[in-house]
Amino acid sequence: MNQLAEENWDIEITPKNNLFSLGLKDVWQYRDLLVLLVRRDFVSFYKQTILGPIWFFVQPIITILIYNLVFNNLANIGTDKIPGPVFYLAGTILWNYFADCLTKTSTVFRDNAAMLGKVYFPRLIMPLSIVLSNLIRFAVQFILFVILMLVYHFNGSLIRPNIYILLFPLLIILIAALGLGLGMIISAVTTKYRDLAFVVSFGVPLLMYTTTVIYPLSAAIIKYPAYSWIIKFNPVTAIIETFRYGFLNKGSFSWELLAYSSCITVIILLTGIIIFNKVEKTFVDTV
Repeated sequence: MNQLAEENWDIEITPKNNLFSLGLKDVWQYRDLLVLLVRRDFVSFYKQTILGPIWFFVQPIITILIYNLVFNNLANIGTDKIPGPVFYLAGTILWNYFADCLTKTSTVFRDNAAMLGKVYFPRLIMPLSIVLSNLIRFAVQFILFVILMLVYHFNGSLIRPNIYILLFPLLIILIAALGLGLGMIISAVTTKYRDLAFVVSFGVPLLMYTTTVIYPLSAAIIKYPAYSWIIKFNPVTAIIETFRYGFLNKGSFSWELLAYSSCITVIILLTGIIIFNKVEKTFVDTV
């Protein structure tokens, strides 16, 4: 009788022995839960707000207007002859996607401790749901970017995508993987040391200034040659610069920097997977 019952089991829960295992088969079996979590994140964020999902558009519009006023007009920081709003929006939507994946993944254990301690499901679903829900937000803001790009194009600005636009899917994978990997590393540490969560909350906005969100790489090399290496070797910089170059046909592009960014992203993601798999076994005792 027991043998017959064992043969009819749908799933068997066993501890992981391989730290590199993603458990994608388990994730696929729990795909309905993944969809529900993505929907929860999307709905709860704008619940009880007057404008609702319109904030998807309002936030980047206000941001680029402030950037254009402060950095382009007052500070007179060039934008590689790209119209300011288009230039800033290209960097802002990518940076926001990376920052949201990083900050929300970094507290995934703490924010979902009650749920994780009561029922089994593949723990990787939690950070994946964050990446996917933020991808929806990015997609909406990307539509805004395309509309703004077309408006400037038909008004006479020389904005024409080139062949490097085909790298767009790779850039999204890289920025998502980078945010996911760093977030999983930090989430593992914050289960014991909550102080790191405060460091991330104010450190990520400061980190933006070491990327080319509000200035082009060419301007950083000319004006700040002593510090340009920090900006150049920030893995997010190559992603943003390639995105701008592909869609706007202006700016800086380097296969070497993109390859460097890809290698760093893979290393960080693998490190995050190892640490995440190791900590998820005992995090309930420490979170």
